[in-house]
Amino acid sequence: MTTDSAIPSLLLGCDFSSSPSRRKPIVLALGQRVAARVQLLGLETFDTLDGLARWLAAPRAWVGGFDLPFGLPRELVQALGWPLQWHACMQHYRALSREQIRDAFAAFCAARPVGGKFAHRATDGPAGSSPSMKWVNPPVAYMLHAGVPLLLDAGVHLPGLHPGDPQRVALEAYPGLLAREILARRSYKSDDRAKQTPDRLIARKDLVHALEMGQSRLGAAAPRGGRCAVWAAARIGWSGRLDCHGLRHDPDRCPGTCAPVMRPQLCPPDMRPGHAPHRAVLPWHLSPTPHVLFTP
Repeated sequence: MTTDSAIPSLLLGCDFSSSPSRRKPIVLALGQRVAARVQLLGLETFDTLDGLARWLAAPRAWVGGFDLPFGLPRELVQALGWPLQWHACMQHYRALSREQIRDAFAAFCAARPVGGKFAHRATDGPAGSSPSMKWVNPPVAYMLHAGVPLLLDAGVHLPGLHPGDPQRVALEAYPGLLAREILARRSYKSDDRAKQTPDRLIARKDLVHALEMGQSRLGAAAPRGGRCAVWAAARIGWSGRLDCHGLRHDPDRCPGTCAPVMRPQLCPPDMRPGHAPHRAVLPWHLSPTPHVLFTP
């Protein structure tokens, strides 16, 4: 059995932007796990990437869900002749300008048939996420380009991808998966103020209510008044009995994704090494990080 002392006290969910500003800053929702709930403690906003970089580099213990892709489709990387090892690939990618990224990806798409222009990670389809090579609507390729280097430079631990400070653990999160589970295809937000319709307001209220009541596959509830900003942190908070610090590729259970692995010292007696099985693998849809295509 795990103890509360083994779980990082600070959980965070990051609503990321590759071009933050005062009008649309990067937002960190800070929270903590309280029994089966995720309690929102506060919000931090950053109107520059440098501001977020300083926060990430500060010595404090946390596990965070970041709403940006952590990798590129293997098919794309192979076609472009880029390094296949994750860290080398990210170092190559960060050295490119956005114009170079756009031109390379556009050329890749132009050579492919209608209906199959983009390459996808193994989890994009099941999660319903945009391919991480998209450079517009939404520009997730630029989010990867801006965000992953911040995490690498801050020295945080990226489970299954790159070792770092085990007290600061960054995981890819996709809050849209929870939103669609609750709202189906109802739209709940828009960057255009003119499109903030009554229907979207009602959808947001329904979403907050469902999260407050724990009405999702995670079963983690946000205290009333916690607001929906906590849902990226909620993707981490459910895993109190699991080791978020170690993810292992499991091609049989979830091809192309990673699954949490229990720390031996936190496992029930019948699941410790020497007993079969000693791994606790979650289904792909419960993985806190539906992101990986390269394994170190």
